[in-house]
Amino acid sequence: MFHSGTAVRCRLYHLIIRIYEGRERATKTFAVAFLLTLVTGCVATPSPNSIMDSNKTIDQTKEGLMAEYRIGVGDSLKVSVWRNPDLSANVVVLPSGDITVPLVGDVKAAGETTESLAEEISEGLNSFIRQPSVTVSVLDAISAEYLRRIRITGAVNSPLSIPYRRGLTVLDFVLQAGGLTPFANANRALLYRQEKDELKVYPVFLEDILSRGDLSTNYPLLPSDIITVPEKSF
Repeated sequence: MFHSGTAVRCRLYHLIIRIYEGRERATKTFAVAFLLTLVTGCVATPSPNSIMDSNKTIDQTKEGLMAEYRIGVGDSLKVSVWRNPDLSANVVVLPSGDITVPLVGDVKAAGETTESLAEEISEGLNSFIRQPSVTVSVLDAISAEYLRRIRITGAVNSPLSIPYRRGLTVLDFVLQAGGLTPFANANRALLYRQEKDELKVYPVFLEDILSRGDLSTNYPLLPSDIITVPEKSF
């Protein structure tokens, strides 16, 4: 049951939607901002478990991105050699695509993942130390190609990772991905967006967009945006 005043907020919600559909961009922006302050009275408050699940999803998304990330020119990397701090170093990928590693010399880094680069450095160190254990981490990913890529994963027919194109919306990207699978939990989709030093998460109601024409969460995409579409729980 909704608490007192919820019915009023819900009526205001539908009024704002009508305003949103009929006004210019500036009015739409105001309407959306106002709507966000009202909508909490029309939906259930998330449980602690759902918040924990969302935080876990964010962490997994970050880990997945770094696992697939291809190092680019200008990226800052940390090369760590276990039990050999003198061989560890923070390096920047040069315009040639190389980094310079103690004892090993120049190593091609551009286009590699952190895992494949660590393996290559380990092979180079085999001549100098026994069973080297090397890890590579990205301190600052500034390569332009990565920053501008947008991705959609999960319950879509063709998950995509493509260069950012101005003017694309959530709906455009879902259609490019071949639409949703029959198992998609469409109204539980999420948009991950890096804003300064914070990863923000926005709900995307794909079922409402596709079935009802409700475009209130059909956000314009920005560089580095990631859309995830979960499957239904049976």
